[in-house]
Amino acid sequence: MRQRFDAHCHIIDPAYPLIPNNGYVPEFFSVDDYLARSQPLGIVGGAVVSGSFQGFDQTYLIAALKRLGPGFVGVTQLPCSVTDTELETLNQQGVRALRFNLKRGGSEQLDQLESLARRVFECVGWHSELYIDSRELAPLHDRLLRLPALSIDHLGLSHEGLPSVLRLAEHGVRIKACGFGRVDFAVPQALKAIHSANPQALMFGTDLPSTRAPRPFENNYIALLINAIGEDGADKALWQNAQDFYRLA
Repeated sequence: MRQRFDAHCHIIDPAYPLIPNNGYVPEFFSVDDYLARSQPLGIVGGAVVSGSFQGFDQTYLIAALKRLGPGFVGVTQLPCSVTDTELETLNQQGVRALRFNLKRGGSEQLDQLESLARRVFECVGWHSELYIDSRELAPLHDRLLRLPALSIDHLGLSHEGLPSVLRLAEHGVRIKACGFGRVDFAVPQALKAIHSANPQALMFGTDLPSTRAPRPFENNYIALLINAIGEDGADKALWQNAQDFYRLA
């Protein structure tokens, strides 16, 4: 089995605080839970993403990265007041990206997006990741393309916004091939379109444990991706594209 990189997963550790989001608190999903689920799929590395329910807490993330070991990186949420020293410390501990959760909150919002994204890139070389309904992307198009490096979560979620996702992919924005059970469109056709727009764009993720997803991750999603974009395209989406983007290659 070939090595695979999970570009989008969550660790929800009972030892660390959680923040209810609209009254929702997720069930726990430990490092051991994640490894039991992911290792049989050939996953040897990944990106642990902070959720709305974890706010600006870094303690759970650093502990998870230490447990997971080399090959795993962190995607965190930070206030605009974060210092350069704090950024450098997080970078040394394996954090590689900044998340803006515009759909569920828990992060800084749109008014801080450009300045904070530029700052973390200039200070520690991180890209930014955006959780947003793609229907909201069109008016942000030019603004987002001014960012040094960017990815969009969950294929953008909405069929109506898919043209905006494709335009961003054409200009080098990465698109996470995860959350298939969250979207309102046929996933194979969307994968083909994004891959055609930019073979470097897609980055596969399990989205485990699929908090609040109408349909949680299924192992056959990997086969779905391979069938949609072919073996060569899937090799990029399942490994190389994320290795390059998270600076692991």
